[in-house]
Amino acid sequence: MKATALEFRFRLWIIVAILTLGFWAPWIEPLGWGSRTTTWLWLGFQLSALHITSTSGIVVVTWLAIAAAAIGAWLRVWGTATLGIGTVHHRKMQAGTVTADGPYRYLRNPLYLGTSFMVAAIAILMPPTGAFFTLVLLSVFQFRLILGEEAFLASSLGQPYQDYRNGVPRLIPALRSRVPGSGLKPCWGQAILAELMPIGTLVCFAALSWQFNSELIERGLLITFGCSLVARALPQRPQP
Repeated sequence: MKATALEFRFRLWIIVAILTLGFWAPWIEPLGWGSRTTTWLWLGFQLSALHITSTSGIVVVTWLAIAAAAIGAWLRVWGTATLGIGTVHHRKMQAGTVTADGPYRYLRNPLYLGTSFMVAAIAILMPPTGAFFTLVLLSVFQFRLILGEEAFLASSLGQPYQDYRNGVPRLIPALRSRVPGSGLKPCWGQAILAELMPIGTLVCFAALSWQFNSELIERGLLITFGCSLVARALPQRPQP
């Protein structure tokens, strides 16, 4: 069930393909599965069951999307600043134990959790069935990636990583740190450059969502994605 090497290599483009299919939702017209109404509006109207107006419901959904984008950006930047760019990270070994810093002291996979929050925010711009498809398929894909990483780290680091895995939750953060820190200093500048996509997603929702124009936000996200690709192509300073 764990991801293959090919999936790891092309993970970014697989996620892009999942998002594209969620926006496209090609099953709506031929099969009649759902409508082209955005999940943003659909959820806003659904909240009328709580005896609030549809306008207030849309505002609530907007705030939830901004909050999800903020959490996603923070987890991605914090995780990357702590352990560098990439997916698989070797936790430092000290005195036969695995040490970790930043969010890795509270959960094992902050980068994947951050991606999930970011995509949850983006999904409100999709048709409801497209959003459902995206969130389910992304969850399955990321879980496969996590299983692949954990298998690799367990074989590379042995029992110390097993102890780390037993002590630190996979995706639900612990309230207190579970492992000792190594004293690694975060590389914030490098992380911000590497994580332009989640940061840009937050900026787009925070700045543009109050115009309640989903196409405007989508254009902002496309520009952000293009900038993030350029940033990825720049030479990266090695992590100390």
